[in-house]
Parts: sequence; structure tokens; C-alpha cells
Amino acid sequence: MKNLWNIFKKGLIAENPIFVLALSLCPALATTSTAVNGFTMGLCVLFVITCNNTVVSIIKNFVNPKVRVPVYITCIATIVTVVELVMQAYAPLLYKQLGIYLALVVVFAIILARAETFASKNPVVPSFFDGLGMGCGFTLALTIIGMIRELFGSGAIFGFNVFGASYNPALIMILPPGGFILIGYLVAIVKVYNQHMEKIKMQKLEQANGGEA
Repeated sequence: MKNLWNIFKKGLIAENPIFVLALSLCPALATTSTAVNGFTMGLCVLFVITCNNTVVSIIKNFVNPKVRVPVYITCIATIVTVVELVMQAYAPLLYKQLGIYLALVVVFAIILARAETFASKNPVVPSFFDGLGMGCGFTLALTIIGMIRELFGSGAIFGFNVFGASYNPALIMILPPGGFILIGYLVAIVKVYNQHMEKIKMQKLEQANGGEA
């Protein structure tokens, strides 16, 4: 269980798809003008990457290595189609707001990357938790970006007014340049945090080795 927890949690901060690996930045810019849009896109990717990791891990021994990438993309496209049909039926407004970016989930780098680097080389259960962790990290990143952009761009979070009617919104925050600048700052913050945690880890390791000596 500890090993599965380590696989899951690495996607949250240590190997966060947006803030650390810098993968699939296009939706991070295009779909995070509001927290709701960012959260919804994150949940879609969470579902797709978890399901795809599981499927790839199951079929990996039956797929010819020469055609593995087309097979993986076909699996992703099938799962994304299911997500699109469900959203069209039960959340048409969100489906319309996400627009073409929902269909482009098929070619999101993070999904194919996890299928290629992890799911195709590991058993089903670890692959499931890897997809779940990366999906949660992706959702967390998009939601944070969406909340900050919506807060400063319109004075609200998830549609609830925070700063009141007198607030003069910074419109750049809901435009792509504002999102790009924000992501840059968040990437820097996470990098500093990860470096700090790595330093603490090394200090503990040195102390443990010193105690043994």
C-alpha cells in the first residue's frame, strides 16, 4: 500500500503534469479563465488518463511494439468520445464552453506519456494509481490556475462574488497572456518547494547515515 501511495502522490506535486513536467500547457491556458472550466477539464483528463492507463496495462502484452502508439491513441480516443457524449447529454453548457479542447484531450501529451512510460511497463494496479495521481495533479493545477485567474479577472471564485461590485477587475488575468504569466510564477513556486523538500530529505538521509556510523 505504501508503494501505491508513493506512485499516487508523485503526480500531485513532485511530478505535477503542469507545474513540474510542463505537459499539456495548451488547456492550462485555454480552459482556465474560470475555476469551473478548469476543474471540469481536469476531471475529464483524470477520467481519461486513469482509464487509459488501466487499459494499456491490460493489453500491453497483446500489442505489437511497432504499432503500440496508434493503439494507445485509439484507446484514448474511445474513452474521450465516451466523455464527450456524456457531457453533451448531461452538461451541454460546460461541453460548449470547453469547445474543441475537449476533443483535443486525445492528443494531450500527459496521457500518451503516462501510457508509454508507465502503464506499458507496469501491472494494472500501479498503472491505475499512476493515472489517478497524475489526473488529480492535473485537476489540482487547472483548478488553482482557474481560481486565481477568475478571482483577479472578475472578482469571483466558482461564480461567487468575492471582492464586491466596487472591484475593478484585472482583465489581463482572464486573457492568455495573464494565464501564461501566472503559470510561470506557479511553476517557480513549486520548483522552489520541491528543491526545499529535496534538501530536507538529503539532510535527513545524511543524519541517518551519520547516526549509523
